[in-house]
Amino acid sequence: MPSSMTRRACMKPSVVLIHGAFADSASWDGVVAALLGQDYPVIAWANPLRGVAADAEQLTALLRSIPGKIVLVGHSYGGAVMTNVPVDAGEVTGLVFVAGFALAPGESCAEASSLVSGGTLGDTLRTVPLPGGGTDVYIAQDRYHAQFAADLSAEASATMAATQRPITEAALSEPSGSTALWQALPSWFIFGELDHNIPAGAHQIMADRAKAQKVVEVAGASHVVGISHPDEVTAMIAAAAGL
Repeated sequence: MPSSMTRRACMKPSVVLIHGAFADSASWDGVVAALLGQDYPVIAWANPLRGVAADAEQLTALLRSIPGKIVLVGHSYGGAVMTNVPVDAGEVTGLVFVAGFALAPGESCAEASSLVSGGTLGDTLRTVPLPGGGTDVYIAQDRYHAQFAADLSAEASATMAATQRPITEAALSEPSGSTALWQALPSWFIFGELDHNIPAGAHQIMADRAKAQKVVEVAGASHVVGISHPDEVTAMIAAAAGL
């Protein structure tokens, strides 16, 4: 019988999926099913969406509890959070940005989404003042389909709009930390041609400065490319895991 060390050596890397704003961990369901079918250990982490540094600290604690190699996968704001994980947070070997923010040091999500023109998120947001101060933001439900998930059915989009999780307004303008994890680790990028939250041109700029191993722009895809094109996203994750 193989030793526990041998078994661990033969295991595939764990994949930690980090969702972004206006969604939840269920947004990874198609990717999770595909990864489990290929025998990857998977965690679809519940991102708090409270602030870049604070959320990265929570993610770091999780990563330090996972034995063996890890591939991090971040969608949208989830990319900003994983960018702020320290290099010694577990045995992370690669980063996959799925329509995700690969922020430069000191850059905010709002700034990165404006690297090129064309983003329309701001006009769709609705605010909710919080009892302790600050503000949560949601996408207006009647704007959600066109803004966030235009390549999904109207029915699927309506469910997502109703169950979306808010992000703090401050998180979207919070500067990234002084170092970026993509500066130390290889990265892969996949995003939609018709992303209205983060324009495709902004994704390309972030991929170029990260010296990405591979960049895929999915024709006709929206911001939720992980939902509408789970097979392509899973293939990108497998490529990162196999490096």
